[in-house]
Amino acid sequence: MRNKTSRTLFLLCLLACYVSPMIAQQILQNVYDRDITILNGNWEIIVDPFDTGYYDYRLNSTNGFFRNLQPKSKSELVEYDFCKTETLRVPGDWNTQSDRFFFYEGSIWYKKDFNYQKKEGKKVYLYFGAANYLANVYMNGEVLGMHEGGFTPFSFDITDKVKEGNNFVILRVNNDRKPEGVPTVNSDWWNYGGITRDVLLVETPEISVDDYSVQLPKGKYNEISGYVQTNVKRSGVSVTVSIPEMKISKTVTTDQNGRALLSMKAVPKLWNPEDPKLYEVVLSCGDEVIKDKIGFRQIEVRGKEIYLNGKKTFFRGISIHEEAPFRQGRVATEAECRTLLGWVKELGCNFVRLAHYPHNEKMVRAAEEMGLMVWDEIPVYWTIHWDNPETFKNASTQLKDMMDRDKNRCAVVVWSIANETPRSEARDNFLGALARQVRDADNVRLLSMAMEVSWKPDNVCTIDDNMNKYVDIISFNCYLGWYGGKVADCKNRKWEIPYDKPFFVSELGGGALYGRHGDIDERWTEEYQEELYKQTLAMYDRAEGFSGMSPWILMDFRSARRQLHGVQDFFNRKGLISENGQKKKAFYVLQDFYKQKKKEYAPGGVKATSYK
Repeated sequence: MRNKTSRTLFLLCLLACYVSPMIAQQILQNVYDRDITILNGNWEIIVDPFDTGYYDYRLNSTNGFFRNLQPKSKSELVEYDFCKTETLRVPGDWNTQSDRFFFYEGSIWYKKDFNYQKKEGKKVYLYFGAANYLANVYMNGEVLGMHEGGFTPFSFDITDKVKEGNNFVILRVNNDRKPEGVPTVNSDWWNYGGITRDVLLVETPEISVDDYSVQLPKGKYNEISGYVQTNVKRSGVSVTVSIPEMKISKTVTTDQNGRALLSMKAVPKLWNPEDPKLYEVVLSCGDEVIKDKIGFRQIEVRGKEIYLNGKKTFFRGISIHEEAPFRQGRVATEAECRTLLGWVKELGCNFVRLAHYPHNEKMVRAAEEMGLMVWDEIPVYWTIHWDNPETFKNASTQLKDMMDRDKNRCAVVVWSIANETPRSEARDNFLGALARQVRDADNVRLLSMAMEVSWKPDNVCTIDDNMNKYVDIISFNCYLGWYGGKVADCKNRKWEIPYDKPFFVSELGGGALYGRHGDIDERWTEEYQEELYKQTLAMYDRAEGFSGMSPWILMDFRSARRQLHGVQDFFNRKGLISENGQKKKAFYVLQDFYKQKKKEYAPGGVKATSYK
């Protein structure tokens, strides 16, 4: 009876999540092709470790720093002044812009002044690519709203709040870790605080295309379908969708909800990693014209194999964090995205796992242009509070926002809902609801999550996870030879995957400090990491259903968990490349393995009898 009651309460909480979103916002699909004003640059800041600008001494909300008050007389008490403080660069994390913020977790207030000229018949939105983790947003001394979650975009309609001439925006950004958060208090990457992605003013017509989807329906190659959604619920609005290169065009009319379905007969050239073909898609609504680059492909599983465009494929992948190369810190520019993805391509990959949260939209689009299939993930990581309705609401919103932003990216082939989560009934309910949310929204991509391994007698490994019934590919993390066992154990280890589905190794590997050398059994040396990769790759290549992997990880990245002086120094050293771009010996082992896999899966390819 207790379990039944608990489940009923949980389901009621899930229902509440769909009727009370975190903040009201437009989706603003393809924001960079709209009429935008960039508000990046230096923002004035006030560091506020005690949240003095948010609470009074009784922890009640106060008028706060967001009012941007200036004393009107010599006797008036105002205990802050943005004009007399330092600045931080936006986009950018605060941790790497000043040594005194390196470990800082708390609140920083940001302020930006801008001029605006009002335009008749225009709506105006204030758009943020991301701010970590909690953002309270104000403009001209008034509350706009808040957003929770450090990696998804959010926006506010400021049409009635922006003034002619001078305006100011203020944010309180807080990156305190909290148990009920998503991610929770415990993680293995740096908790970079700040406004970490672009800030934009976005202008649209009063009636505008807010959202759209243009893709091949599941299993079809001769039809392009989808929908358009306007920013207002109004029937009779005409929207024309055209693909000039294919000489096709279709005009649709919205229903009372501002939505119109789309279907056009066409046989597009298919996107694939060897030829990442993208078409210009044009959406016209009145005077508004939005252009996007969209590719078309099919991804599916058949038994223990993965098929791209009807051809058996192997995911030659690697995991990456959104960690800037050379300088460290949160990735802030397209150039930094392309540097990381350039290394991914050099490794011989056709697939990249963007862990453990939604990466910058520029990263996803660059991967698509460069011919890399993408695993998109939300930070439901380790010990999430499975029984907390607000935690689920947060995760559900982040999942929706990620899918809304990336659903037109054909490179995204896997939605991932979790990483290394401990099995329990509450966790199964939580993740099962997220899985159903994915299925309800998208049936043309694969669903997965990074599971954990179970150990059986006689050197047998298996996956025993109730989430197997929801996912399309059985994905798991396993560090045999690093966390448990020895490298030599890989030679005798057997794998039993008791499901008629492909299996994918979402993490494997071990740490090495670039330039540190020694015997193959000496930890932290390049030789140890190299031997670990050789034996691990050979082990998985013997297993039935092995359909891909994304070893951990492309580049060394900052993590406060990694404290070994002289080796880690607050870096996770499992990268195949150092934080300064230096390739370790294991890089070339994986590169050679992927060369062989590419040959094997080419037309007429033959599997090698052994891998060394």
